[in-house]
Order: sequence, then C-alpha cells, then structure tokens
Amino acid sequence: MKTWVPSDSVADVLSDLPGVECAIYDGTSPMPEGIEEVEVWIPPLITVPDVPGTLARMSSLRLVQTVTAGVEPYRPHMPEGAVLCNARGVHDAGTAEWAVGAMIAVLRDFPGFVDAQRRGEWTYHHTGVLADSTVLIVGYGSIGAALERRLDGFEVEVVRVARSPREGVHGMDELPALLPQADVVVLLVPATPHTTGMVDAAFLGRMKSGAVLVNAARGGVVDTDALLAELKNGRLRAALDVTAPEPLPEGHPLWSAPGLLITPHVAGSTPASGRRMLRLMRSQLRRYLAGEELTNIITESY
Repeated sequence: MKTWVPSDSVADVLSDLPGVECAIYDGTSPMPEGIEEVEVWIPPLITVPDVPGTLARMSSLRLVQTVTAGVEPYRPHMPEGAVLCNARGVHDAGTAEWAVGAMIAVLRDFPGFVDAQRRGEWTYHHTGVLADSTVLIVGYGSIGAALERRLDGFEVEVVRVARSPREGVHGMDELPALLPQADVVVLLVPATPHTTGMVDAAFLGRMKSGAVLVNAARGGVVDTDALLAELKNGRLRAALDVTAPEPLPEGHPLWSAPGLLITPHVAGSTPASGRRMLRLMRSQLRRYLAGEELTNIITESY
C-alpha cells in the first residue's frame, strides 16, 4: 500500500505495519514517483503547493489523514471514493495552553514589560487580571474543553458557544447577546464559509471596552481591518496566533498595532502535539488496514 508521509518520524512509526510502503513528501522536496498509486496520503503541517492538482492525480487515493485539525485546503478537492480525516485532539493541549498564556500575557501587560526591560526602565503600574473575569469560548469542541480544564482554578466564569447547541453550550445565534458580557473572547472555530469574516466590525463592536480577543482558530475568521480599527482606538486588545494574511508580511499594520500580541501560528507546535500526532497516524493506519471504522472522519456537516 503506497503511502505518502510528511517526515521520517511518521514513516518510522508506520514501518512495521504489514504492506505499508512509505514515501516522504514534505511539500518542499521533489514529489515522489508513483502518485497514481498512492492509496493513503498524510500531508505535512504546511500545505503543499497545488493541493487540487495533487489530489486530482491521485487516482488510487482512499484516505487523506491530516496532521492538523483544520482541513480547509483539502476538503473542497477530495476525489470521489476517498475519505478525509483530521487530527482532532492532537493539538488540544498545546493550543489550549497557548490560549491561557496569551490571555494572561495581554491582561497582565507582559509585552509592555518586556519592552520596558529592553529599555532598562522600571515601569510600575497596575494591570488587568484573569481572576473574576468571564471567558467566552466561541467554537466549543475538544480544544475548547481542553481550554476550560486549564482555566479551572483561575477563578473565571466560562461561557461556551458552538455551532450545535447542547446542554451547557449556547448556539451561535446567542452570540450577539453574550459578547457584551465577556472580558476575554477566545476563537476556536474551524475555517468554513460560515466562519470566514464572522468577527467583523459588528462582532467587535458588541465586545465590551477593554476586552481581549484571542484568535487560535484561523486568520480569515477575523476581519483584519475591523480589528485594526478597534486596536488603534484603544477600545480592545488582542492576541493572535493566526492572521490574514499569513505569514504576516513585513510592514503590515498589525505588527505595530497597539495592544496586540502576535505569535507565528505556533499554538499547536509542541513536542506533545508531535507525540500525539504520531500515535494517531499509527492508530489510523492500523484501523485502515484492518478494515475498521476510522476516527475523526470529516463529513458534509463539518
């Protein structure tokens, strides 16, 4: 079974599975031969060039297993008869930990203190605090649940919002009424046509003055110009692990926007995520070989 994998480490954990023949394609090296024979493709973390063209040539493809929770580069172009699975759960710990760190960093003005340290200035002042605040999680799935577990003990109220309302979780239709109550709004929604640009001027305008927006979803979820306007007038602050565009080019106004912490899409890039990714890849391939039901299958309702 010809399988394309993104790295030696993935090839190593699959090496003893019967009949699995791995070829490494990381998107930067030359494409291996035999693309028409590829049955399973595990794409790399960074999207390869020309995903539609690559998938169109994979005439034997039966499974695409991503190493990310997001599948937007692949889902619209999946050939008939092939299954798409994501890495739900792999990046939960890292992303949730980043979100907690990001909101604390912004509330406690850590970036400002770092700048003062570099200048050699003792800039004593009171800061905000996470305690006694309301944290609104927009897109409450496995990462949202991991975030809530990590917030336990910080003395905050957690409000949950998801596309599918359920007990203890509000629906998206309730979001406009919930935004004015939140001190921190954390975005964890997937990138879909429904979420693209959802955090627009109206959304941001409903957030209370002094609130913090934390984006660990996708850059396209936020209207960059609308966010810049709120940052420049000082009404809101933000922490972004993802941006639109991405990578953020030199000279972009987000780099110099006040009240903003930017990290370069690293929330899930941790050793823990790597270990969990390898376990998932091996588990999925074993299931596939045994004809068992796969986990994390992406359906039309994703």
